[in-house]
Amino acid sequence: MCCFCCHGHRWERRRPTPQPPQPLFSGGLSLPAPLPPFRSVPCLFARERSALSGSHTPGLQFPAAHARPARTRPAVSGRCAEMQAARGAMANFRLALIQLHVSAVKSDNLQRACGLIREASAKGAKVVALPECFNSPYGTQYFKEYAEKIPGESTQKLSAVAKECSIYLVGGSIPEEDGGKLYNTCTVFGPDGAILAKHRKIHLFDINVPGKIQFKESETLSPGDSFSMFDTRCQLLIYPGAFNMTTGPAHWELLQRGRAVDNQVYVATVSPARDEKASYVAWGHSTVVNPWGEVIAKAGAEETVIYTDIDLKKLAEIRQQIPILSQKRYDLYGIEMKK
Repeated sequence: MCCFCCHGHRWERRRPTPQPPQPLFSGGLSLPAPLPPFRSVPCLFARERSALSGSHTPGLQFPAAHARPARTRPAVSGRCAEMQAARGAMANFRLALIQLHVSAVKSDNLQRACGLIREASAKGAKVVALPECFNSPYGTQYFKEYAEKIPGESTQKLSAVAKECSIYLVGGSIPEEDGGKLYNTCTVFGPDGAILAKHRKIHLFDINVPGKIQFKESETLSPGDSFSMFDTRCQLLIYPGAFNMTTGPAHWELLQRGRAVDNQVYVATVSPARDEKASYVAWGHSTVVNPWGEVIAKAGAEETVIYTDIDLKKLAEIRQQIPILSQKRYDLYGIEMKK
């Protein structure tokens, strides 16, 4: 599972300048004090497998209001300035999580996903997220058959619908082929249809619980070898993920609530719908948790779209009431990026 993050500044793909550990990172997915893998992806893909474990995809972060301590930033202009202004206005916005029933027919998956994205936009969603492997059955035997280049059929359709609806779209993940290797890759699109980030899952999901489940992404997939970072402070983590019937009941909600509380952020997880006939049965139960650790929206196992109004003022209030971010001991610990 991967994670994306919502922030209040700009989206970009670049190698970040070394700085003190942040409370959260990225989704969504940074390496903070309490949970190392959350910045291991980007501020867009903040953590991948660290705290949540099941089938783990990429994640995401979105517009926020808290800026980090003052730092010198290069002047921005044109489209970048417009995007900053748009994000700054999103102190409150509607989030939609699409718990898609994934079939063996890619064209049907794409058509249904785009239809549900349009439906979510019509109901006021400004940020929409799809599940892990939304265009393909989740299974090592399927990844090669369904893999495609990026840009390719699936990402071109996501780009078009994001632009049509003028939304931020977290494209779950798809099997990607590049240079003879396969990756579990998440893409994120802006309201103009431009790709804001592409993240290849770094921590692949392998599990062997005797008598219950055995599954190894590493049998067919290659891990990503870079972060997908953009410079901002995280307030929302979005994890497209496909936990199973073993890890789902045990860890799905537990990990979300823990990440929300120890980082004082909103956490959203979006799963495929459950298909009892599939070789890999997803848990479902796409969920949104607020910074106090309360579950504020939750799906069942069936295909559905759940909506939540994200209130970043509430997040700011919680961070004032329990100021854990100001109590970080940068004199005692830090985070180093090796690559």
